[in-house]
Amino acid sequence: MESKSKSTNENVGRCFLVGAGPGDLGLVTLRAKECIEQADVIVYDHLANPEMLSWARDDAEIIYVGKRAGEHALGQEKINVLLVERARAGKQVVRLKGGDPFVFGRGAEEASAIVDAGIEFEIVPGITSAIAGPAYAGIPVTHRAENSHVTFFTGHEDPEKTGSPIDYAALAKLGGTQVMLMGVQRLESIAREMLKQGVREDLPVALVRWATTGRQETLTGTLQNIAQRVAGVGFEAPAVAVFGEVVALRESLNWYEKRPLSGKRIVVTRTRKQAGELSAQLRALGAYVFELPTIRIEPPGDLRAFAELVQDAHSYDWIVFTSANGVEAFFEIFFKLYDDGREIGGARIAAIGPATAQRVKDFHLHVDLQPDEFVAEAVVSEFQRQGGVENLRILLVRAEKARDVLAKQLSALGAIVDEGLAYRTVPETRDTTGARRHLLEEGADLITFTSSSTVENFLTLGLPWPEGMQVASIGPITSKTARDHGLKIEIEARRHDIGGLVEAIREFFEKGKGHG
Repeated sequence: MESKSKSTNENVGRCFLVGAGPGDLGLVTLRAKECIEQADVIVYDHLANPEMLSWARDDAEIIYVGKRAGEHALGQEKINVLLVERARAGKQVVRLKGGDPFVFGRGAEEASAIVDAGIEFEIVPGITSAIAGPAYAGIPVTHRAENSHVTFFTGHEDPEKTGSPIDYAALAKLGGTQVMLMGVQRLESIAREMLKQGVREDLPVALVRWATTGRQETLTGTLQNIAQRVAGVGFEAPAVAVFGEVVALRESLNWYEKRPLSGKRIVVTRTRKQAGELSAQLRALGAYVFELPTIRIEPPGDLRAFAELVQDAHSYDWIVFTSANGVEAFFEIFFKLYDDGREIGGARIAAIGPATAQRVKDFHLHVDLQPDEFVAEAVVSEFQRQGGVENLRILLVRAEKARDVLAKQLSALGAIVDEGLAYRTVPETRDTTGARRHLLEEGADLITFTSSSTVENFLTLGLPWPEGMQVASIGPITSKTARDHGLKIEIEARRHDIGGLVEAIREFFEKGKGHG
């Protein structure tokens, strides 16, 4: 019975109405991430952080239905039809909606259309910007000393229009904290209506734009002057507005906008799979990160030749890994050939850099040699310090087209070296998150390069260089490649790993050297 049930369900699609949260990737729920990872089709709008799409399967169909230049790419009726059609075709459909799907997000309309079509569905609540936006601006929507209730309302409708659904007289009488979504363009008429209903002129008001992201900005004022301030600085949507005494608490509770990289726009060029660690550390310091992968890791041109070397790994005295990618490629094949780690025999392991060494340790193997410097030449020095390599058999696991200096130097010292070309880096041609468009439209303060190939492949894209964008490099080899291509290096990590790069970037901006 169980197998029959399973085969039947495979042909039945489902819809998941998923709250994408307010913008910060860290505020996406675990369930939402699961849904994205398993989806056949992802339908997303302009308020869903597109970086979430990096969690999707490579073969997932991704459809944008948000706004372009103020107009919907797809009307609501067509979105409803799209969801139903894909689910009827047996697909697992994820509808990603900014914030929470049932808080001013038309999620209920989409759910009703799905129900009417007889399709199974699930609602995945998300953190709404109505609460997260004020929190990231240092404004608690409730406080024992200030209020006993909070009201959420939409500013989508013009209060001066006949039949406005918002009862501003009731809002004025209710008081407390009031949070408005989607009303920046109508703020002047909304404030005028609130004043007309007797709300006092000096009521504190705050607007939080692009809340919880690295682009967050907060503007404060009073009910009387907030519209004038918005017009004065060109403060635009998307923004959430908070009316109430709690706004004054921002003065002491503002935490998010005071972080060292707050508001800095930083481009990360690592592979899609590897970008996460660097991006997460930069975001934790307040940066607005564009993940713009320029390279992708693929199997080597001659996978069979590499597999034969892996099969004979036990016959070597040393296996030298130059990167974490090489470690992964090696053990992916090793454990297809062998089901026991002890088959690696007596081979000792050398690793360049802490990330490479950690990847070896992830496979529960000991790293016997790890030089203090994270460059190939340091391995040679360390071997010499330990007594030389004459007549030792060494398997060097590296990328295709990478520097071959290590193999030459070890051979010159008398070692018998086999080079295992474990993987190759190819240009990343996909741009599922629209990062390239964002870079062109918004510019950036800094671009990070973590290898020579990221430099070369970024320049191959031929994108215009944003005005004032400075360069951060992970180490001297990457810096040399960048300089050879005419780039000026503003930041070079003293410790040539991700942590060292982040530390150098933080110091650079704290000393006020960054533009913008």
